[in-house]
Amino acid sequence: MTYTVEKIGGTSMSAFDAVLDNILLRPQNPYHRVFVVSAYGGITDALLECKRTGAPGVYRYISKRDEQWRSAFSALEQRMLLINENMFADPLLRGRADKFIRERISRATDCIENLLETCQHGQFSLRHYLPQIREFLSAIGEAHSANNTVLKLKAQGINAILVDLSSWDNSLQGTLDDVITSAFKSIDVASSLPIVTGYAYCEEGLMKTYDRGYSEMTFSRIACLTQADLAIIHKEYHLSSADPRVVGTDRVLPIGQTNFDVADQLANLGMEAIHPNAASGLRKHAIPLQIKNTFEPEHPGTLISPSYDPNNNKIEIIAGRDKVFALHLFDQNMVGKVDNVSYEVMEFIFASKVNLVGKEMNANSVTYYLSGSQERLNDLRYQTEKRFPNATITGTMVALISAIGAQIDTNTALAQGILALMNNGITPIAVHSSMRNVNVQFVVPDSAYHDAICALHQTFFVSEKSLESAA
Repeated sequence: MTYTVEKIGGTSMSAFDAVLDNILLRPQNPYHRVFVVSAYGGITDALLECKRTGAPGVYRYISKRDEQWRSAFSALEQRMLLINENMFADPLLRGRADKFIRERISRATDCIENLLETCQHGQFSLRHYLPQIREFLSAIGEAHSANNTVLKLKAQGINAILVDLSSWDNSLQGTLDDVITSAFKSIDVASSLPIVTGYAYCEEGLMKTYDRGYSEMTFSRIACLTQADLAIIHKEYHLSSADPRVVGTDRVLPIGQTNFDVADQLANLGMEAIHPNAASGLRKHAIPLQIKNTFEPEHPGTLISPSYDPNNNKIEIIAGRDKVFALHLFDQNMVGKVDNVSYEVMEFIFASKVNLVGKEMNANSVTYYLSGSQERLNDLRYQTEKRFPNATITGTMVALISAIGAQIDTNTALAQGILALMNNGITPIAVHSSMRNVNVQFVVPDSAYHDAICALHQTFFVSEKSLESAA
């Protein structure tokens, strides 16, 4: 029997009735599976900060010693209790769910207050504890959703077990692999259904190492260490030819099949099928990854396979990222020294904790495409201007859009893409292709993000499909 390790995304978890009917209870035999669950949609944002806008959550308030963290935590508790109310009609089950999360938040609050009080003394610095606080808070969201899932499944007569990798009770120690191996050593997937927290406490620190991609690392390592036949991620949308929220759900097409090279390109743009480090483990262990739509259980979705190697020229997806900061440094005297300048700026980028999305350079200039909070980007620009006072340094918000495929003719794609954008009144700021025939990239004004994606999707998918139908 096929043994699968499966991950359910946060937005899907928020539609739990669909998850229950379409995923958890769907097969006649519910076992031979492991589920790694994310926090309900928006909960991790409220615990830390909004992933997209940077709006502060509990952690961000704590890091700034802002007393609003208490009210933010209290509001979050009420939000989690409301989720419980909507999930459990049975007052006994709801009481258990409420007790679980109330105890977690109460103990977390006490711990943070004790730390803050300790850090009032000069010998202790809050910044030294912030990484641990961030890890500590991250675990609460997944523990909440995992515990609720177990309660719901047990009520259905399924032998579900909670596998809490957060080490809340200090029972699991060591590296991520050690923690997973220890947690699963006595679990028989033939007779039980493990529901695993997406967050795992480990020596390397999942948040510190992988930031918000931590649940995918947990999922990947479980699949590798327990020798899964197949890894599955359940999302609210198919892995499609473009973002359905931009192009429209009625216009996009499921990819169907691709390889991990394409998945890596998507991850670089923030449109993650899976975190690149998580994908690396699956690829090395030759475990295929299936991306499925939670709300279309009959559809096979998209299979990402290490062995997929198409011969045809095919654009598979138009993916993009808006609100990208283009830091451009020009100095006429940089000729022959660009590498040295680039090395120093890269050190600034690393220290500023912003994400490098792309880079281009010529004889006397270099451009970095970056994502991160406005505060950190402004600080990076200041540091660069201070270090290179004779250079002309500019910063512009742009959008990066890529046409991606496992095997494409980059020259043709580049020409068609430029023509599509120009015909829609969009003048590219820059265009890129590489020696690897995997993607071509267009840099456009940030305000043109949606229109550019729609124009490229129309050219590479809708128009092409119309031509094929006519033929």
